[in-house]
Amino acid sequence: MTITMQPSPTDHEPNSPNALEHRCGTIAIVGRPNVGKSSLLNRLIGQKLAITSHRPQTTRHRILGLRTEPDAQLIFLDAPGWQRKQRSAMNRMLNRTAEQVIDEADLVLWVIDGSQGLVDEDLQVLSRLDQHPKKIAVLNKIDRVKIQNKLYLLAQDLSQRTRFEAIIPVSAERATQIDVLLRVCKAHLPIDAPRFEPDEFTDRSERFLAAEIIREKLFRLLGDELPYQSTVLIEQFSEEPSLRRIQASIVVQREAQRAIVLGQGGQGIKRIGTDARRDMERLFSSKVFLGLHVKVRDDWASNELGLAAYGYGQ
Repeated sequence: MTITMQPSPTDHEPNSPNALEHRCGTIAIVGRPNVGKSSLLNRLIGQKLAITSHRPQTTRHRILGLRTEPDAQLIFLDAPGWQRKQRSAMNRMLNRTAEQVIDEADLVLWVIDGSQGLVDEDLQVLSRLDQHPKKIAVLNKIDRVKIQNKLYLLAQDLSQRTRFEAIIPVSAERATQIDVLLRVCKAHLPIDAPRFEPDEFTDRSERFLAAEIIREKLFRLLGDELPYQSTVLIEQFSEEPSLRRIQASIVVQREAQRAIVLGQGGQGIKRIGTDARRDMERLFSSKVFLGLHVKVRDDWASNELGLAAYGYGQ
């Protein structure tokens, strides 16, 4: 089911003569926390790039993911979830990163949890998007919607709030209507030459991706036991033929948190390392030697200078 409201002029339709030209542009993926933005990015590029978990604030960086096709190159920018409370340095940094992603984009995908409908946090994001010239509302998680008529009512509500190029229900988890979303995105990108090589899928380094994979396992395996104020620092990263040697530190703010990460008899950090290494080997197509340690730094996230020292805001 595709719901298209306020359609664009015909020169942007897929069957127009201009659609035969090569298209290339940036597409921001924005929304409040936990609506499935990172899962959607992974599905759109056809590869796991952005880390995912059930916890808010999982995405803390601007993540660029590429999908290259014969007639188009789609440059997706996954933004951190919009933080309603901006008292902490981390939340201010996350919102600033999200705003920068919007400003860079030719097209914005505003992701909503279609199973929940609009909430106040969604409307806060929409107020920031209202002036962007091109945006698509993506109603994610439709596999969880019991009464399909709710999607039509939600789409009607959205169409009355501002102008969208399209309103498209999808399920990132089940890949439902991802092909439709890709087709619509391509149709609304500018005519331009590709900016990246065909075999590239991100502009991020393996070093960065390794840190993100470890952080995902940290969040997934420890759940709510571990506070948000934890991060991963890659101390050493060396590449040899068919081997990556990585030494990394998990940084927490309290000694008690260190004990949580280590687990009884060191079993917690061992499982984190094992799961992270497997994902790295799949992503890097290489054997990985991974050494993990835990450090306590009580003030690492207390100010923006400290966050920058750990690679945030870059």
